[in-house]
Amino acid sequence: MKKNTEKTNYLRSIAKFARLRFSIEERKAAEIYPFLASNYYLGLIGKDLKNDPVYRQCFPDARELLRKKELLEDPLAEEKQMPTPCLIHRYTDRVVLLVTNRCAVHCRFCLRKRNWKDGNDLKDISDKYLHEACKYIKGHDKIREVLISGGDPLMLETASLKKIIDSIVKIKNIDVIRIGTRMPVVLPSRIDSKLVRMLSKYQGLWVMSHFNHPVELTPESEEACRKLVKAGIPMLNQTVLLKGINDNAKILEELFRGLVKIRVKPHYLFHVDPAEGNIHFRTGIAPALEILRKLRPRLSSLCTPVFAIDLPEGGGKVPLLPDYCRGGRFLGINGREIPYFI
Repeated sequence: MKKNTEKTNYLRSIAKFARLRFSIEERKAAEIYPFLASNYYLGLIGKDLKNDPVYRQCFPDARELLRKKELLEDPLAEEKQMPTPCLIHRYTDRVVLLVTNRCAVHCRFCLRKRNWKDGNDLKDISDKYLHEACKYIKGHDKIREVLISGGDPLMLETASLKKIIDSIVKIKNIDVIRIGTRMPVVLPSRIDSKLVRMLSKYQGLWVMSHFNHPVELTPESEEACRKLVKAGIPMLNQTVLLKGINDNAKILEELFRGLVKIRVKPHYLFHVDPAEGNIHFRTGIAPALEILRKLRPRLSSLCTPVFAIDLPEGGGKVPLLPDYCRGGRFLGINGREIPYFI
């Protein structure tokens, strides 16, 4: 696919890609879960479209129409754990504040596809809901950390995002603010000097990026991360393990090494949540643990993220590791079982 130099624009319809000859089912999937991608991100797609990691993350797939009782629109029961609109309180010491349902790309594996399903209205948090969320946080002094999420918070104008952060930092019990965003990946031009200067003024603020594949580590995306890190803003990365895209030890090793090289710490590797419309991205737990086993002798702890599943019914994250214990003997990095005195 020819690279588009108009990096600040978006495409909102697969009709512009008629030459790809989408099936009836793929077109139906695009009607239910509308297509949206930045021209910059589309420019990363190579010639082998159907096997391309960027193509598969943003273009519709017939398997999005599959329905099973285990697949839910809100698999993590987020809406049941909202004490006020837009605020998720699952863990004692931290909350998630959903400030927008807008994104630069509609990722087909998205946990919150319900927010843009059937072309739901795109909206940002209102002043009323922001006030109610801050009032709740202030009234629960065990809450120490706020994750600003969405959608993508960096879809907001810099001034609007600053207003939200200012409201949070005024709360005395809050020590840390995290911003979860894919912008360094899908629209790195958004990381401009005005945004970086604004974010750099807040102590305890972290940026959580979302790189899934080495092809996303471009000069533009790396420069976006460097701007943030150079300004004193620490960065972590969350990757989703995606079947047929990055479920390969060599691919993940390249990704994690590339991130650490630009001082972005691989933080989490997530199994795909059981959301309606994303079953074809799920690898299963056993293959995921086997990938981790292969990575262990090849990557340092600096390069290795925590592999986790997010439990249904709001059960929270559970970290998983391969089993290295063999009844008093333990599996070493070379595969040999070695006894260990306990």
